[in-house]
Amino acid sequence: MSTHVAIVGAYGSAGVAAAQRLVDVDGVELTLVDDGDPGGGLCILRGCMPSKEVLSAAEHRFAARHDPRLDGPLPDVDLGAVVERKDEHTSDFAAHRRAAVEALTEREGIEFRHEPAAFVDDRRLEVGDRTIEPDYVVVATGSTVSLPDLPGIDDVPVRTSADVLDATAFGDSGVVMGFGYVGMELVPYLAEAGGMDLTIVEHDARPLDEADPPFGDALLEYYREAFGLTVLTETNERRVEPTDDGGVRLFVDGDEEGSERAIEADELFAFTGRRPALDGVGLEHTDLDPGPGWVEDTMQARDDDRVFVVGDVNGREPILHVAKEQGVTAAANIRAHRDGDLLEPYENVHHHVVFSGLGVLPFARVGHSATTAREAGHDHVVVTREASSDGVFKTKNVADGLGRLVVGTDGTVLGWQGLHYHADAMAKTMQVAVELGLDVRDLPDRAYHPTTPEILDGLFRDAAAELGD
Repeated sequence: MSTHVAIVGAYGSAGVAAAQRLVDVDGVELTLVDDGDPGGGLCILRGCMPSKEVLSAAEHRFAARHDPRLDGPLPDVDLGAVVERKDEHTSDFAAHRRAAVEALTEREGIEFRHEPAAFVDDRRLEVGDRTIEPDYVVVATGSTVSLPDLPGIDDVPVRTSADVLDATAFGDSGVVMGFGYVGMELVPYLAEAGGMDLTIVEHDARPLDEADPPFGDALLEYYREAFGLTVLTETNERRVEPTDDGGVRLFVDGDEEGSERAIEADELFAFTGRRPALDGVGLEHTDLDPGPGWVEDTMQARDDDRVFVVGDVNGREPILHVAKEQGVTAAANIRAHRDGDLLEPYENVHHHVVFSGLGVLPFARVGHSATTAREAGHDHVVVTREASSDGVFKTKNVADGLGRLVVGTDGTVLGWQGLHYHADAMAKTMQVAVELGLDVRDLPDRAYHPTTPEILDGLFRDAAAELGD
């Protein structure tokens, strides 16, 4: 007797990863469902790929503006051309994803339905005009933008990250709510490509919550100096209203306790995170309660061990590579559950990259920061190196930022943080070192001069010297 698995959200990274792992499992029948139009998943359509495309155009202008060796008029960014090429590439990438999913249906026992799906009872789904009762359901419906519950928010136009990626014109000024990953990436684009005068509201003392404080401080200083941004730290939004000339007026905390001040701008941007895309999924017809802790480490829903929830929709860690890995874990655990075997929890090493500073000053972290290593009780040493200490960054006109290595007192590489040119590319090297638990004293001190990974060699040397014999 076959085991029937339905995957709702089959075009997304988590859904397609689960499908690809289940398609060759003996005795499994798959129903893949996705009503996406055109379909292709968040990363391809509205996330990682299109955002890096538009950032690259602004990066080229930024590099020219900041290089005193260049002369002549500074070019403008053709926003229409940026969006046109982004759309062309996005369309190609999405078509490739759709073709990969639809190719699975050439296998026996695999069906794809380009229709909406919703629960009508526990593990009972209405798919288009048909009702199915699979043995297992994988929910992989992703996430959607989240707007703050702010008085007046419904009375003013608000631009989200999706709007920015499609915009071919911007106003002269803007006020930004949200300075997390999305804000750190898109705010410089608005300033450099859009030429906007921007004020950003930051709730904390610095951005980059996951980093040790020196990294957030360095990024904040860089954004203020390199992009001319006004960043209001330790400030909260109070309310918002339209102005008579079609702009917005955002009220935030004032200088005195209980007071407020107004910021006027042409446009309001909300980069205030994402929420699980559960609207219309029909969870209210099931025992599933999507509250805190509703998805176990095995990717099973707490209230139904035959429903697996993977990717952004589970709200655990909305990162592309995590979504893929969770999809793989869910597929393995569906098979284990069917066969009566032990299920494995999903575990991952912290591995995030933010394309801050238009990708000129990206932030990356793999494994522990000094803060989390201390909280976890690790005996460790910390070494920090400024990018300006290595001549290669100066020769490339990108001598900003820093790197940090966290090493156990036994030499084990516990974690690394980089806020500097090419930190995004170096993350893979450090992933290998952290995940394999390598001894810093065994790592080769040999970058091929003059290359930016020299900063890693410097960290390795400094940590080895700190440990001594």
